[in-house]
Amino acid sequence: MATERDLAERLLQRASDDEAAARAMLPVRSVTDMIVGTLAQQAVEKSIKAVLSFNAVRFPFVHDIGRLATLASDAGAPLPDDLRDVHLLTAYAGALRYDSDDPKSVDRETALRWATASVAWARTHVEGVAEPVAADEKTAD
Repeated sequence: MATERDLAERLLQRASDDEAAARAMLPVRSVTDMIVGTLAQQAVEKSIKAVLSFNAVRFPFVHDIGRLATLASDAGAPLPDDLRDVHLLTAYAGALRYDSDDPKSVDRETALRWATASVAWARTHVEGVAEPVAADEKTAD
C-alpha cells in the first residue's frame, strides 16, 4: 500500500511534469494562453496536494487552489508570498475539459512563474531541498 510520502512524491513529480510542459509551451504562440494556464493550474494544484499528502492531511478532490492553499496553511505549510494571488489559476481547472472560454485571468508568463514557484515550494517540503542560495547571499562562517 502506498504511503502518504509515496503519494506526495508522485504528485510532486506530476506537478514538475506539468510545469515543464507549461515552460515548453510558453514561447509557442500557436499554443493558447488557456493551455499554458491549464498546465500551470495543474502544477500548482498538484504541488499543494503533494505538501498536504506529505503532512498526512486528507484533501478533497477539488481543483480549488484557494481552498487547497487554506488547508496547507492550516497544516503549517503556508504558500509563500510570491504565490499570493495563485488562486486566480483555479478558473483554468475546468476550462479545457468543459469547453469554456479562456478565463483570461492570468497572463501566460505569470502562470508559468506561479507553477515554477509552487513546484519549488513543494520540493522544499517533500524532499527537504531548499532553494539554492545566491552567491551574494552566502555568509562566511
